Amino acid sequence: MSQQQTNMDWMLKDLAEGVPQTRHVIVLSADGLRMAQYGAETDTADRLAAACAGLQSLAGAVATELPGSSGRMRLVVIEMDGGFFYLMAAGAGAFLAVLADEGVDAGLMGQRMRDLVARIGEHLSSPPRRDGQPA
Repeated sequence: MSQQQTNMDWMLKDLAEGVPQTRHVIVLSADGLRMAQYGAETDTADRLAAACAGLQSLAGAVATELPGSSGRMRLVVIEMDGGFFYLMAAGAGAFLAVLADEGVDAGLMGQRMRDLVARIGEHLSSPPRRDGQPA
């Protein structure tokens, strides 16, 4: 486990335990690699992180259709049977993802995610990769 992940564990736990009905909290790089997690098995976190890479790319493509948009995705919320999925930009090349049950307080979740990103955004950035290794 990296020092960065160890340093983020308590912050992710704080988000998960501070918002009832939260299942998984994941920090991922823009290319879909899991950087840190709380509440999810490693395989689950890896699958969600990989799916998030495609989702943030899709959201960015849609954003370019808005006049004046930079094309950057800031927040995606998906409501599905049984719960909600949140994906928020969290620093240069990093994202915060949360999977929550249906009864989650959506306003509280958004606020706590924004607060977490504001507090530790610089720790969540992921440097570009070269040949599969961090630059």
